[in-house]
Amino acid sequence: MRVLVVGGGGREHVLVWKLSQSKLVKKIYAAPGNAGIAEMAECADIAVHDLKGLADFAQANGVDLTVVGPELPLTLGIVDEFEERGLRIFGPSKSAAQIEGSKVFAKEFMKRYHIPTASFRIFGSREEAIQFARSADVPIVIKADGLAAGKGAVIPESGEEAERVIDDMMLRKVFQEAGSKIVIEHFLEGEELTVMAFTDGEHVFPMLSSQDHKKIYDGDKGPNTGGMGAYAPTRVVSEGLMETIGQEILEPVIEGLNQEGRVYKGVFYAGLMITDTGPKVLEFNCRFGDPEAQAVLPLLESDLAEVFCHIVDGDLHADTIKWQDKCAVCVVLASRGYPVEYEKGKEIKGLRRLAGRDTMVFHAGTRSEGNRFYTNGGRVLGVTAVEKSLSRAIDKVYNAARKISFEGMQYRKDIGARGLNAKTSFF
Repeated sequence: MRVLVVGGGGREHVLVWKLSQSKLVKKIYAAPGNAGIAEMAECADIAVHDLKGLADFAQANGVDLTVVGPELPLTLGIVDEFEERGLRIFGPSKSAAQIEGSKVFAKEFMKRYHIPTASFRIFGSREEAIQFARSADVPIVIKADGLAAGKGAVIPESGEEAERVIDDMMLRKVFQEAGSKIVIEHFLEGEELTVMAFTDGEHVFPMLSSQDHKKIYDGDKGPNTGGMGAYAPTRVVSEGLMETIGQEILEPVIEGLNQEGRVYKGVFYAGLMITDTGPKVLEFNCRFGDPEAQAVLPLLESDLAEVFCHIVDGDLHADTIKWQDKCAVCVVLASRGYPVEYEKGKEIKGLRRLAGRDTMVFHAGTRSEGNRFYTNGGRVLGVTAVEKSLSRAIDKVYNAARKISFEGMQYRKDIGARGLNAKTSFF
């Protein structure tokens, strides 16, 4: 079949890479794609927010299945647009994608369905938000309501810093209209991790747990990024804890969305904090995490295209999904200046030196001229290694990362280190 992958980052590259291994897939298109994706798929220069253009392309090229990577087209309603034309597409409807598109909606939804999360207050007034922040015990968490490319949650350490964050979001509009409303919530302590799940709208099957590293510097220092690396699986999630996450969080969310007439088929992402009293939700996303997908999908033994088809058809079963008994680590190589203003146009060297079935390089912000690759974004590449143990995967991925270079390249040196010392949860 012919498959269209919407997006142009590292998440979309790993999707194209995994789909290219499917016995069902004969042709892959990507829109807009990137330089790495272009080596595996035919790229079309269509923006992810151009829903009509994407649907027109799918119709004109006989696309049998469209797979949506990023959150923006999902929250804009790409699934609704495609389904109205009778086109098969993998992802939740616009109304269901609101679980990521609005932090306010997500928090109020969790309150309605008794899903464990931090206590919170919602503000549409800067003055009221600042008044509350002045009286609150820090640290607190301040979140922009709308989409902010993974950077919309800030943890100020003082009242003065909280005021600056509120002004950034609501007055200076650093996240544009995403900060018109904000959520201020209680700061949760514990071990943070990600559990993504496949769902056909009725059945929910968790993937391997993973742990993202959002801060730019080692030791979780500095500002938030879209993600500097991830590893999977984590030792934090025992079999019993995964059952708890499924029964108290994942399944109630899909059931609640169904009760409200919000059709959810696709990947459901839960960002969790494992506290002393059990798992609590930090955030929900309506798609694969990035870079978590680059650590989790290489461990999937099943045919990804087959899994997607079962989800779209509403008949996903547990025996469809099988995982390798291995570990994977992804390290993101970023441009100098990221996550603020960053450089572009730096030649990337060393890519051709990497070879091996269990070491992959997924392009995110790249472009090519002839046989040369250049940086074209903040997060440039994701290097992933798969091995029998986490320690061996860490060694392998950093050996690979050191072979790549471009001017100003920066990356964290401690991706996966927490996993080496983590104790299995007893929940």
